[in-house]
Amino acid sequence: MKKIAIALMCTILATGAAMAQKQFTFGPKIGVDYTNYWGEDVEHGGQLNYQAGLFMEYRFTDKFSIAPEVVFAAQGGKFTEKVDWGDINLLDADVTHHVNNINVPVMLKFYVVPELSIDFGPQVGFNVYSKRTMKAKSDLVSGEGKETKDMKSYTKDVDFGLGLGLTYNIAKDVFVQGRYNMGLTKVFNEGNAKHSNAQIAIGYRF
Repeated sequence: MKKIAIALMCTILATGAAMAQKQFTFGPKIGVDYTNYWGEDVEHGGQLNYQAGLFMEYRFTDKFSIAPEVVFAAQGGKFTEKVDWGDINLLDADVTHHVNNINVPVMLKFYVVPELSIDFGPQVGFNVYSKRTMKAKSDLVSGEGKETKDMKSYTKDVDFGLGLGLTYNIAKDVFVQGRYNMGLTKVFNEGNAKHSNAQIAIGYRF
């Protein structure tokens, strides 16, 4: 998956280098996310995470542009559920899922005014890290009552979704961005959980 991400970043930069400077910008972005899951019979409980990556933007006209990105995103959810803990059945525990992806959104941007655009487009994510941490909420468990499990083999390698948001240019080369990404495919091999990701980011244009 790392090789795929590197290839995508090289493709983005190589494509941009062939474009006119007036039409093409690129740069880094970084932000915070509130991540969760959605779906039928899915427990809900969000957590704050982060994202960081690169973007490029190609302006077709004054009103329309396309903006692909390559972003590492820490994702997942945090909630309470009943789990089997050794010889103890159905014990309440705080469960935190970390399902981190390299996401590649491709956003179509419509500029309402020169400073503000509405952004919409698909996103594909490649899973690079997946684990579950459980912390028992009972005195029946000795020690810290904490257990971590690798979930990579239970997590799907590729994730698809849609994003909708706004970008506001607060200066010539600096922008702030708000976006919601809704996963359309299941995160795990079992169950109905899909990603839910609300984010605020800041970026710099070269």
